[in-house]
Amino acid sequence: MTRQELIDLIKRKRSFLCVGLDPDISKMPQSLDGDKFAFNRAIIDATAPYAIAYKPNLAFYEMHGAKGYLAFEQTIQYIRDNYPEMLVIADAKRGDIGNTSRMYASSFFDTLGVDAVTVAPYMGEDSVTPFLGYDGKWVILLALTSNRGSADFQMLKDTQGTALYEHVLTTAQQWGTPDNLMFVVGATHGEMFRDIRRIVPHHFLLVPGVGAQGGSLAEVAQYGLNEDCGLIVNSSRGIIHASNSDDFAQVAEQKAREIRDEMSQMLTAHKIL
Repeated sequence: MTRQELIDLIKRKRSFLCVGLDPDISKMPQSLDGDKFAFNRAIIDATAPYAIAYKPNLAFYEMHGAKGYLAFEQTIQYIRDNYPEMLVIADAKRGDIGNTSRMYASSFFDTLGVDAVTVAPYMGEDSVTPFLGYDGKWVILLALTSNRGSADFQMLKDTQGTALYEHVLTTAQQWGTPDNLMFVVGATHGEMFRDIRRIVPHHFLLVPGVGAQGGSLAEVAQYGLNEDCGLIVNSSRGIIHASNSDDFAQVAEQKAREIRDEMSQMLTAHKIL
């Protein structure tokens, strides 16, 4: 998916919602008997009118071995077959030496056919650039994450007062462009989006942490929206596990619709639509 295709999709659907497909068997209806693909399929069908992206987190599939990975592959294929306009993000947080990264990039882009993959920046340029060599594909680089432990390293400052995450944002722009590089910035950091936008005014930001983690969609939009929207806001548990009964898909649809309606108002208020 190109940048312009993503922008057009956001405007057409009046939404910048990404649904995180992180199915937890303990929170799924017992009637599904742990079938994560069946769960995902129902969630996707229910939320597709309101979302522009889906983001399965591999940990929720790999924990079940080959059976789990099959559910991951089936989920990707189902989206591709039935909702080909959607941005599909593999939340894998890969990052290794160049040769290994090339294999990871091929597995996600050539074999699985996803549009984007999350990548850790810690090992530097040669661990990231293999993912950037695919037309119409995206690297989503971890910059400032939504978890409490983000302060342990990401916010450490050098002698000039520049935080590590700021170095990531600045340096990574030498590797990729707004056409193939996004950044993860957690919703729990609120007003910090204003300073982040000064560093990366044009790049898309993938924003986890809205909903169950306490991030504010209003703050994210206020400080993070740019002229093209520039945001993909993810909600996982707040949508997919809003109900653990057999009405889970209907409740997920309601939650996704509510978020989309908020986003539509924000896009209109910022004169993006």
